[in-house]
Formats: sequence, C-alpha cells, structure tokens
Amino acid sequence: MAVNVETLEKLERKITLTLPVSTIQSEVDARLRKLARQVKIDGFRPGKVPMNIVAQRYGYSVQYEVVNDKVGEAFSQAANEAKLRVAGQPTISEKDGAAEGEIAFDAVFEVYPEVVIKDLSEAEVEKISAEVTDEAIERTIEILRKQRRTFAQRAQVDAAQDGDRVTVDFEGKIDGEPFQGGKAEDFQFLVGEGQMLKEFEDAVRGMKSGESKTFPLAFPEDYHGKDVAGKQADFLVTVKKIEAANLPEVNEAFAKSLGIADGTVEALQADIRKNLEREIKFRVLARNKNAVMDALINNAELDLPKASVQAEVGRMVEGARADLKQRGIKDADKAPIPDDVFRPQAERRVRLGLVVAELVRANELHAKPEQIKSHIEELAASYEKPEDVVRWYYGDRNRLAEVEAVVIENNVTDFVLGKAKVTEKSLAFDELMGQQA
Repeated sequence: MAVNVETLEKLERKITLTLPVSTIQSEVDARLRKLARQVKIDGFRPGKVPMNIVAQRYGYSVQYEVVNDKVGEAFSQAANEAKLRVAGQPTISEKDGAAEGEIAFDAVFEVYPEVVIKDLSEAEVEKISAEVTDEAIERTIEILRKQRRTFAQRAQVDAAQDGDRVTVDFEGKIDGEPFQGGKAEDFQFLVGEGQMLKEFEDAVRGMKSGESKTFPLAFPEDYHGKDVAGKQADFLVTVKKIEAANLPEVNEAFAKSLGIADGTVEALQADIRKNLEREIKFRVLARNKNAVMDALINNAELDLPKASVQAEVGRMVEGARADLKQRGIKDADKAPIPDDVFRPQAERRVRLGLVVAELVRANELHAKPEQIKSHIEELAASYEKPEDVVRWYYGDRNRLAEVEAVVIENNVTDFVLGKAKVTEKSLAFDELMGQQA
C-alpha cells in the first residue's frame, strides 16, 4: 500500500498509521486465553479461572502490550515500504478522527541524512612520519636500567644530589596553620626526577643526613589539591637518609634479565628497536587517522539527527557515571551531569560516524577477514604468548567488532590519503612519543 510520509522539518518526518480495532481485539482475546491457562488466582484451580475475571485483572495491560506491538509492526512495515532509514525511536501518539472500526496513530521520527562528501582531492591533510633512532634505543636502555637500580646508603657527610633516593620528614603550614596532606614521616622520593614540586626538590638538593631546613613553597594555580592551589606555604623538612643509586651494567646478564634468549646486548637493542617501531607505527597511524577524520568532517555536508546525538550524549553521560563509580564516588549513578557538557563531542562523533559510513559504503572499504586477522596478529605480537591473545580476540564477538571498526578506520585513512592534498611532516621521536596519540 502507498505510505504517506509528511516532512516536518529537515530530517523530521510523520506517518499516520491505522489499525483495525477487530485485529487488536482478536489478538487481545488470544493472549488472554493463553494467560488463563497459566495464571494462578486464589480460589481457582490452575487453568480454571473464568475469562471474565482474567479480563478484569489483566485486560488493560494486555491491550496496552498488543497495541504497542501492533503499532510497532505497522510502523516498521510502513518505513520499509517507504524505503526510509529511521534514526532513533519514533514518538507515537493516538490520533483523533479515525474511521469507524479503526484507531489511528501519528508516528513522528527522524531519518538519516543524505551525506554529501565534497571532492577529496581538494582536502588538505598533514601526514606525519617518525623513525626510531639509536639515541632513542639508548634512552630506553637507560630507563630499563633505572627501573632495575639498587640503592646504597651514602656517608653522613655526603649531600643529596640528583638521582639519590632520600627519606625525609616534612611539615607544611599556610599562614601558620597545618593543612591536610602537608605532613609526612619517612617519606621517600628520588631527587631530580620530578616526583615533588621544584621548590621542594631544590630545597632538599645539597642537604645532608640529619640536616633540617625551612623554605617557602608556592603551590601552582592548577595544583591537584584544590584547598592549597595558588597558595604560599612554609615547609620544615628533615633529611633522615640519603641513598645513592647503583645502575646495572649493560651486559649479557642485564639482557637475560629482560628476557633476551641469547643474552647479547645486540639482541637487546634489536628487541627494543622492534618494540619502539611497533609503538611508533600505532602512534603515527593514530595521528594521521585523526587528521583524516578532521578533513572528512570539513569536507562533508549533512544535517544531524537529533535522536542520534541525544543517544550518544546519553551513552557518554552513563560512561562518565561509570567512571565516577569506579573511582569510588558515592551515588555516582545519581551524579548531576548536564548534557551540554558532552553535546559538542557527541555531535562530532555522530557526524563522523555518518560520514565514514557513507565513504565505506560508496567505496567498499569494509574490513576483509584477512585484514582483521593481520591486525590481531600485530596486536598480539608484543605479548609473551601471541597465540593466546589471538584466541582471546576471536573468542568474543564484541572484541572482534572493535578490531573490525579499527580496520575500517584504517581503510578510510588510506583511501583519503590517496586522494587528498597531503603535506608530509617528519616528527622527531621524542616529539611524537611525548604527545597523546
């Protein structure tokens, strides 16, 4: 049958649905008869409850269910016949003026937009690259040495210097009054490694065991402790012990301690290079993918379905509450989180999802089984037992779906980079690793 679709505004549509009262009543009667065979009511044996009593007790709720089911079926059929791509759930309300023997409903809903992607050859994308240098490998080895360092107590006359581990007592006061978190005993930290505020490290550096000192310290405006952020404190610190760091030598024993089978320094360096190259590959890919997605958004025209944006906002709010709950925040599930906090990000996600979906559909950029397999194997390669990781991914549909989504994004990235005006930029290893991917 012909379906009359009324356009309200932009993506909003309306369809009027009509249902025969007889069809609804017939289904209600059938469900009540089935219910009568199962329901238990005091004073009657199972299956022997009179229909009028069953109808009196359950008739309203059964009719409500039947109407909902029938209206849902009618809407789905009408949308399919009209070839509509419905975004979100329709808002359905009963309509007056139906013909005798019928009931009518208005279904108001949104459809997915037409996505127009402009000529990608005009899009501009900065594509970065980076390489693992010998210096990066040596710095990584130094980090590994520090992770395995041991400490030996210094002589009483030795002063604390960078790299030493010091044990101190301290107490801070603001305007002469102690504050929460401002006092500790037998507190250890490494001098010169940024574990404490600079003024604190500067005060301890050069002190000897048994020595005490009072010094001023200005807390930064963005300090994590809101009660003291931006305030000036006076600290009394006493150094109780100073220990010098002893780093292991880079030799066969060191290499074997890191799981290098043949125990050579060369093999250790090769293993580090392989791991760093894998890390660089993923970071470069993530950066380039973000640049491509920005270019896609800037080169696409579409209206956003409000229902899709609101659904995405809802997911983000629930995610925020789950994060608060994981941090131990009381009544996190009731935390007042305004939608507007997430709306810009939700709009970007929905826009990007629609644009990517259209590009994938139009250019057959779907993930192929061999691509998914290759990506999983690459992810698993950094683990001690890669085969177990591969089985872990293939053992769960949701995990596989996540990998498939990443592969599709990679396909889209390669496709756009092959079309766009690409500017190549080489980043230093430290610059890339110091940034969020």
